[in-house]
Amino acid sequence: MNNKSNKIVSAIIVSVRESAYLYACLDSLKKQTHSVSEIIVMDNSAGSKLSRGVAERYPEVRLYGNGENIFYGRALNIGITNSHGDFLLCLNDDVRLTPCFVEQALEGFQRDTSIGMVSGKILRSDGKIIDSTGLFLNYCRAAKERGYGLKDTGQFEKTGFVFGVSGAVAFYRRKMLEAIKEGKDYFDASFGMFYEDLDIAWRAQREGWKAFYIPSACAFHARGSSARSQSAEKKWFARDALNDALYAELLKNRYLAIIKNESFAGFLMHLPGIIAYDCVAWIKCFLSRPQAAGIFLKNIKALQEAYTLRKRKKR
Repeated sequence: MNNKSNKIVSAIIVSVRESAYLYACLDSLKKQTHSVSEIIVMDNSAGSKLSRGVAERYPEVRLYGNGENIFYGRALNIGITNSHGDFLLCLNDDVRLTPCFVEQALEGFQRDTSIGMVSGKILRSDGKIIDSTGLFLNYCRAAKERGYGLKDTGQFEKTGFVFGVSGAVAFYRRKMLEAIKEGKDYFDASFGMFYEDLDIAWRAQREGWKAFYIPSACAFHARGSSARSQSAEKKWFARDALNDALYAELLKNRYLAIIKNESFAGFLMHLPGIIAYDCVAWIKCFLSRPQAAGIFLKNIKALQEAYTLRKRKKR
């Protein structure tokens, strides 16, 4: 087994605006005890201010200016394609890593060659509340971040297998990404924002890949700051601060993940949970977010196309 020092790590950050969060993220990557071989910033902003700021402060960083917000999955596809690492650390721009994050997380990959994803312990910015200790698929077939919103009292200090990794701090083995990619794409760009991490984890699990949790690899996440205004950052649930278009995207992408990945038997088994979840979600949406419901219904064609595509693949 190769020594950790021989593991080539590439870090890819997707950002939509110049901010103190982004600079803190870049600083934390530079301070890693296991060196990050290359740092790539995907500039999803409409102007050039972000790229200029990064280039001035961090000349060693590779920049890709997209000229518009092409969203997380598409940006990561470009970054991964143009990277060289055996391991890819995909980050939101509002994440800050502890100095030993990469070194500790690499230990997860060394446990087994079938481990294609590693999650660390992700805390909120205050370091007291849990953001994620691994991504799971719950009975209702929705994404569940283990420990989300709970106070960190050391209840998740045991290493072990999880379903997937949070998209905010997603560490992947390149070999796994190459094995499960769809055409030329690693992430399914049709997800836009939300659930792209569950989709890639679900696809990986179906192909025999595993995900592992290493609590000593710790990171901090200002959840939602990339998708909401600064005035809304203190809201408990990030989804409550989303605008109607993004909220509709969140609703749509859960169904998209199910259509793409769930087996017929699995769908029948979990149908009671799906119906219960949907009843609550849609009552809340119609009462508090009628415009989001309208946007969802206008964009339902994307789900019909996904269903048609899956039927063709099964023939």
